[in-house]
Amino acid sequence: MKYTPEQIGELVRSARRHLGVTQKNLAMTSGTGLRFIIDLEKGKSTCQLGKVLTVLQTLGITIQLTPSGGQGMKSEKRSEP
Repeated sequence: MKYTPEQIGELVRSARRHLGVTQKNLAMTSGTGLRFIIDLEKGKSTCQLGKVLTVLQTLGITIQLTPSGGQGMKSEKRSEP
């Protein structure tokens, strides 16, 4: 399933509220800034992936990445001249 930044933001907001955590406390616990959490929950598409993953982990949200039907990147063997 493909998620949009807005859907990920809503997931983060929902999980945070369910846990009864403020945006400020989530920022402190995950080692990010309050502005980052606000932007993430708004679905800002330029949020840094590493920080997003840290916030997801802090909230106990797991993700699974799977290549799509063999259309992923393929390793190419190069022959040396």
